[in-house]
Amino acid sequence: MSAEKVTTTEKTAIGVAYSKLILIGEHAVVHGQPAIAIPFPLVGVETIVEHVPGPVIIDTEFYYGPIEDAPRSLEGIVRCIEETVNHLGFLCQDMLIRIKSSIPTGKGLGSSASVAISVVRSLFAYYDETYTDEELLELANIAETYAHGAPSGIDTLTITTQSPVWYEKEHPINFIKLSDDFHFVVADSGRVGDTRLAVESVARLLKSAPKKIQRKLERIGKLTHYAKQALEKKGKHILGHMLNEAQKELEALGVSDTGLNRLIDFARKEGALGAKLTGGGNGGCIIALAQNEVHSRQLADKLRKFGAQAVWPFVLKGKKDQ
Repeated sequence: MSAEKVTTTEKTAIGVAYSKLILIGEHAVVHGQPAIAIPFPLVGVETIVEHVPGPVIIDTEFYYGPIEDAPRSLEGIVRCIEETVNHLGFLCQDMLIRIKSSIPTGKGLGSSASVAISVVRSLFAYYDETYTDEELLELANIAETYAHGAPSGIDTLTITTQSPVWYEKEHPINFIKLSDDFHFVVADSGRVGDTRLAVESVARLLKSAPKKIQRKLERIGKLTHYAKQALEKKGKHILGHMLNEAQKELEALGVSDTGLNRLIDFARKEGALGAKLTGGGNGGCIIALAQNEVHSRQLADKLRKFGAQAVWPFVLKGKKDQ
């Protein structure tokens, strides 16, 4: 009996989640078009749950204190915690939940979704319960609804996989099989974007000029189809062209800005095969397709010197035997 008590009072569990990027299709995906998202393992979230008697305490970079006093900005995570614990059939008490993230917020890297996935995983581990993919996504999307209003679900889905995701609302999920390595560079503009506001602005445009905006959304959808083919058939130059064309449509939708355009133009001048914003836009990050591994490192270094706040070169590995 005493051994059981020691196990309970010293109980600790950890949940981890990495990040994600939208390669192509952002904004259009909200309105029924496809999008391609890719896992981004260079930044992530770790949530540690410890047994501490009393009310649930949240420990984050921005807030430390009882869950009931958490600021409005954490409302989605609070609801996610409460719903997950309730789903598991326990009382929401006697826990200290530490959330440690290396993902910059408001940069289109899926920060809120990564936190939610990490939190849900940590709570299931804490109560020694297993979860289905459906449970994980459903519970994590509670937080996403508070963060983005009407999330597409692509963030949480991509964060729970290791392959590029082909996502289309109300369609079966597909995973893209890469035929080659694709080297990318992500650069942070240093300014925070607001996905919810960006999504709402596009929705307003769609209402005010439905035919014109619908054509642009459908154009992004076509470009996304071509991008998928390029990923599957070693089409680096075609993929780069698709990224550039998608950026034109995103600019026309009003979700790019001078700072993003400046980084995008610079990346292209320095040899990027294609470059565009990634995520909600109006701040946040860009993604550039490099020619190869050496060029990705060179481009990353030049973007840092050009003024990007943070830069991450990374590679999507293809299956050579496919």
